[in-house]
Amino acid sequence: MKRIITISIVLVIGLAACKTTKQAAQSPYTTDPTTQPKVFSVPTSSTETVTKKEEPKTVEEKPVSMRKEQVSFTQQADRVSNEANSFFVIIGSFSQLENAKNYRETLLSEGFTPIILHSETGYYRVCVNSYKNEQEARTRVSQVRQAFPKYSDIWLLIKE
Repeated sequence: MKRIITISIVLVIGLAACKTTKQAAQSPYTTDPTTQPKVFSVPTSSTETVTKKEEPKTVEEKPVSMRKEQVSFTQQADRVSNEANSFFVIIGSFSQLENAKNYRETLLSEGFTPIILHSETGYYRVCVNSYKNEQEARTRVSQVRQAFPKYSDIWLLIKE
């Protein structure tokens, strides 16, 4: 019994000795919360009216990625109308033809006239425009990027 009383007294004293008092942290970098911050204002002339003209937002031009590949057309009608062109504006690439066809339907509903090319790498490239001139193709890439920000990863394929 004496042991139990002794152990309980030691525990009570031990727990009572561990009490801490809470104090606010003090730092030379903090300010007194009771003081108000100083606010300075610049006087303006009441006769002057300042008009600020908003500058148009400019879209940061990303460089146009280009890749040379041998391609074939998946549809005869597309081959006839685009075979002479060397620069193709690619908006999507798929390993499965069915996925490329589904994406083509999505693009048709957005006003594009996409065609599907089969690349030497095995991918099906969804093209929204084709050109003989590289500068015209680059201009179209910029137009699509500005009009459709979600297609900012559009790139150029150069037919070998």
